[in-house]
Amino acid sequence: MIPLAANNPLQPVLDVYNSGVFRAGIRLLLLLIVLLWLALALWVYKDARRRMQDPILIGVAVAAGLLFPFVGPFIYLFLRPPEYLADVRERELEIRLMERRFGGADHCPYCQSPVEEDYLVCPVCSGHLKKACTSCQRPLDPTWRVCPYCAAPPPPRA
Repeated sequence: MIPLAANNPLQPVLDVYNSGVFRAGIRLLLLLIVLLWLALALWVYKDARRRMQDPILIGVAVAAGLLFPFVGPFIYLFLRPPEYLADVRERELEIRLMERRFGGADHCPYCQSPVEEDYLVCPVCSGHLKKACTSCQRPLDPTWRVCPYCAAPPPPRA
């Protein structure tokens, strides 16, 4: 009698699946998949901390990365804020600096309180900021040679 295994033409393939090398390869592949899953969750955590301030949102992003392997980080990739927090802060500082440089809030040279451009006197310390035009009483910049509002000459300097 001929054994049943000898009659099976796929027996060499089945022997490969039953071998120890194949099982070790499968275990190694599963280990690599688990490591990739954990690495993606770690990436979501690190990236979320750089992009979000709210710890609850960071926790939700990481939980989605852990609970939905490979899909959670992919969804986070599309829903995450577009900028890092450091970039947002830097842009806000640059905007404030440009506002100060190009006519934002002016400050009194005596007490540093905010004043408007058309103030003659500081409302906080009563320091004289600008002189008034002798004709139209509008504030004049000290560098002007003529009043731009009424074309009168500026008052004499003391």
